[in-house]
Amino acid sequence: MNNKARIAGCCLAALGVLGLAACSESKVDEEKTAELIQPVARVELAGAGAATEASGAAATPKSAEQIVQQVCGACHNTGAAGAPKTGDKAAWAPRVAQGKDAMYTSALNGKNVMPARGGNPSLTDDEVKSAVDYLLAQVK
Repeated sequence: MNNKARIAGCCLAALGVLGLAACSESKVDEEKTAELIQPVARVELAGAGAATEASGAAATPKSAEQIVQQVCGACHNTGAAGAPKTGDKAAWAPRVAQGKDAMYTSALNGKNVMPARGGNPSLTDDEVKSAVDYLLAQVK
């Protein structure tokens, strides 16, 4: 009977070791999965610039051309998602006819698939408007 108790104890110990091994292996899988699904980009949230300014670092204003190249150009340089291409007078004509204020509103708030502020919430109203002015200057 004593042998049976030892065998049962060994079996229980072996099951415990297997259970711990299984748990640690899944943790490795979780870590590997988390590493593989890391985002390829990060979005800067509105107000994050205020924290930078509060720490003493002043934000450097961007030129209209820089904003268009870095933000707006992803669609407006290629015509992606139906965006009027930079410099294409015919494509811009209906928008120009609506007036500059309507274009500012569209750029600031978004329109159709174009996100508000071109998807960069850290841009100021003046920066967005200067980018619109820059794009309009390309079709005059």
